[in-house]
Amino acid sequence: MSTSSIIRIDHKATLERWPDYAESDIASGTRVNHGKIFYEDKAVGLSTGVWEQDVNESHWMVYPVHEFMLVLEGAVTIREEDRETTISAGESFVIPKGLKLKWIQKVRMRKVFVILDDPGDGPKGLHTIKLDHQAKLEPSTPPAPPVLLSSPPPSQHTKDYYEAVAGRFTVGVWDTTPYTRKLIEFPRWELMHLLEGRVTLTDGAGGSEDFVAGETFFVPHKAPNAWQSHGYLRKLFAILMPAA
Repeated sequence: MSTSSIIRIDHKATLERWPDYAESDIASGTRVNHGKIFYEDKAVGLSTGVWEQDVNESHWMVYPVHEFMLVLEGAVTIREEDRETTISAGESFVIPKGLKLKWIQKVRMRKVFVILDDPGDGPKGLHTIKLDHQAKLEPSTPPAPPVLLSSPPPSQHTKDYYEAVAGRFTVGVWDTTPYTRKLIEFPRWELMHLLEGRVTLTDGAGGSEDFVAGETFFVPHKAPNAWQSHGYLRKLFAILMPAA
């Protein structure tokens, strides 16, 4: 497991060849795939990284994990028994655990992923969920005043697209007006992809990372960090809260 406080997900990272998919998994096309794990916590079943594969089509399968994906290059079509959903570069989606589907990829595809491999069942009755990055959001609760270094409190909004594991795993879109927050011990695991704006995160050792629209980063549970967003900010998020 990585011990880095703030992890930049390099979209163009050099990937390693991963074990080929089994013949029983792939109906046509290549079984070869490549990837890079940027963070993994096997104790909670969480991992995030970048993955790439050339043209392929899977057999029908029941999806074994909860997975959020941001398509960096190419496209994929998820075929269900009663519908198809195509996700292209710049778009994002969730496949709920337990969904029966075929993965149909007619071009090479590269993606950022967050996988939660949880032993419980997935939500029932869901389909492939494609996020609307420009969706209208609902008001959400800003950080508590004691942790803020700026005033007035920011105006924040959110929309959850996926919720699982008794509400501990959520995926959605969030925005905020600018604000500065003190150094805290981060209360969750979170992947963030900036759609608009810029933020500076400072870790417990005083090192800082600046992120702008189009970039992706991950903050592990309990990693000390301070936040300063510069102007309006909008992001995708995939969050896992710790068990009670």
